[in-house]
Amino acid sequence: MAKIKPSKGAPYARILGVGGYRPTRVVPNEVILETIESSDEWIRSRSGIETRHWASDEETVAQMSIEASGKAIADAGISVEQIGGVIVSTVSHFKQTPAVATEIADKLGTDRAAAFDISAGCAGFGYGLTLAKGMIVEGSAEYVLVIGVERLSDLTDLEDRATAFLFGDGAGAVVVGPSQEPAIGPTVWGSEGDKSDTIKQTVPWTDYRDGTVEKFPAITQEGQAVFRWAVFEMAKVAQQALDAAGITVDDLDVFIPHQANVRIIDSMVKTLKLPEHVTVARDIRTTGNTSAASIPLAMERLLATGEAKSGDTALVIGFGAGLVYAATVVTLP
Repeated sequence: MAKIKPSKGAPYARILGVGGYRPTRVVPNEVILETIESSDEWIRSRSGIETRHWASDEETVAQMSIEASGKAIADAGISVEQIGGVIVSTVSHFKQTPAVATEIADKLGTDRAAAFDISAGCAGFGYGLTLAKGMIVEGSAEYVLVIGVERLSDLTDLEDRATAFLFGDGAGAVVVGPSQEPAIGPTVWGSEGDKSDTIKQTVPWTDYRDGTVEKFPAITQEGQAVFRWAVFEMAKVAQQALDAAGITVDDLDVFIPHQANVRIIDSMVKTLKLPEHVTVARDIRTTGNTSAASIPLAMERLLATGEAKSGDTALVIGFGAGLVYAATVVTLP
């Protein structure tokens, strides 16, 4: 029997740089109220959202990703040619094939990097981060670009009172590279497919193509069911990620949950009993729910504003359609 040569990757991996892109158009709640019967006070109290960003025709999934990635690569202090992998998490790139990651890799100027898309909804960034870590430790790439990007305004039913106000557009990216010490903890991830109907696309694309329905497909959800699941089940997953990393809430500096709803975030903070010194990301107030982009965008803003600093220990957790989830502890770049 032939012996396969073992891989020679880095002992560990870490996030080396982060970048974000928010579309230029800022959309206040007043615009949403033109198509649903509600109020600014109701939207703020239910979700915490005051404004969100919506992309123009020119701000495509690829273009926003390239903008965010350029910032992340510069922040990491490496050259584009050193990128060996490009992982893009998105549910709003409307070409089934080829993967938008291949276009991004080419336009950035990488040297034939491995490039692929993943569909894991709001947990997509955590999934991509875990895959990137594996590639670096395994040795198939030295640096990997992980992108979360969405144009959820394309999948929003502006007449749906339950979701019209929730979604925003944007892209967040990180560069993951080698490390001599642990800086991305074990990932606690999984799925609960029996609950997949609680967040879903209204109808398949083929129903719209065949004329079975006249309204373009959109994202819909059962708000109360999602809220209960996120608050009670995801707090358990977050605790499991802390345990897997061998730390307690007292060791944390930052908490960056998926920006789904301020009430969910606040409830998780209470359930986890986070100390007052822990900085909590609440980027949803001005960015809305950007699904796979929400964690890297929130991370980028915390670092840019000085609310978090390089070397801080952060708990990140994403959860959403599927229902899927992923949580891990990271050292901030």
